[in-house]
Amino acid sequence: MSIEIMGVLGAGQMGAGIAHVAAVAGLTVKVADADRARAQAGIDGIAKRLSKDVAKGKLSEAERDAALGRLHAVDSLADFGDADLVVEAVSENEALKLKLFKALDEACKPGAVLASNTSSIPITRIAAATGRPELVIGMHFMNPVPVMKLVEVIRGIATSDDTTAATVALAERLGKVTVTARDMPGFIINRVLMPMINEAAYALYEGIGTAQDIDTGMKLGTNQPMGPLTLADFIGLDTCLAIMEVLHQGLGDSKYRPCPLLRQYVDAGWLGRKAGRGFHDYREAR
Repeated sequence: MSIEIMGVLGAGQMGAGIAHVAAVAGLTVKVADADRARAQAGIDGIAKRLSKDVAKGKLSEAERDAALGRLHAVDSLADFGDADLVVEAVSENEALKLKLFKALDEACKPGAVLASNTSSIPITRIAAATGRPELVIGMHFMNPVPVMKLVEVIRGIATSDDTTAATVALAERLGKVTVTARDMPGFIINRVLMPMINEAAYALYEGIGTAQDIDTGMKLGTNQPMGPLTLADFIGLDTCLAIMEVLHQGLGDSKYRPCPLLRQYVDAGWLGRKAGRGFHDYREAR
């Protein structure tokens, strides 16, 4: 199964990052979002980041220009008709993903792989919204995509060996290292990571330490590059809450109950760096 034309649905931080690495790797990439203007805005952001890579000596001007020439903003899912694989990278909302995968199934050619960048929602359930469950797979990129080396590949119960092999080969072509996870809530990465973040939120909620003390302690005591509350702010507290809810509902264990403080911060709109405030305050840095 050869993949030369990729569709990317969603031109936000994750979608643009996926489109970025795919274009640099030599694929033709079609980018769609709610409208063409948003898709083009995502590509414009990629152009700026590629120019920074040129300035740092990571790319030549010719390589940047060639990558930009392979990026195309499109109007709708119908423009994915010739794509060999489409990666969905919209918000972590199951109802939205199910709706989009049903539409992608109708828009894409027979044999095209439909991949989701979901960080927690079961692939088997997403695949059931389509008429090609054997061609649906999880392709969970890490943020920021151009920097992080890992792609978590998740097989649904019906995902074929050929689909898995093609997805792993594509990730490797993009310069990534893959791990394969069973299709259970949270998969590998967030099954381990999010409970740690949630427990750090409980430590803050219970007054065990300040946000700064919790993060400094975990950084220096466990050799992590950033503390769990800083990482939560970087991910987005709304995303963290959504993943914890998937874990809690999907596994039915009270140890996955989202911290009330995490829920309160999301209710307040304190979503982390993107909002200027989360567990830490970023307003002066703006």
